[in-house]
Amino acid sequence: MVIHSRDAEADRRFLRDVLGWAYVDAGHGWLIFEAPPTEVACHPTEGEPAHELMLMCDDLDATVAELTRAGVEFPRPVQDVSWGRVTAFRMPGGGEIAVYEPRHPRPRGAAGVPAPGP
Repeated sequence: MVIHSRDAEADRRFLRDVLGWAYVDAGHGWLIFEAPPTEVACHPTEGEPAHELMLMCDDLDATVAELTRAGVEFPRPVQDVSWGRVTAFRMPGGGEIAVYEPRHPRPRGAAGVPAPGP
């Protein structure tokens, strides 16, 4: 994943200092971060294809409170949707990252073992 930003330095500091993601300096202005475990979902669309970055958490209220204390801005309230509870925070470079507490089945168990397929 590559995050395009109007202020890459500020976003790098945000990922490093606020979210606490480990990183390596790969040179030439690239800090490469270790993101949390990832799931990929593919959804149909009638519009232009687009990609979203959504971070999962176990307790959305606690996550929002923790990030708010760190000065992170949430431009809209938490919403309850069929698949979970969701909101988004603004990054310093202008982009947004969603964060949600899932209600849907997860493809991995707690130990990282793949769940049985259909």
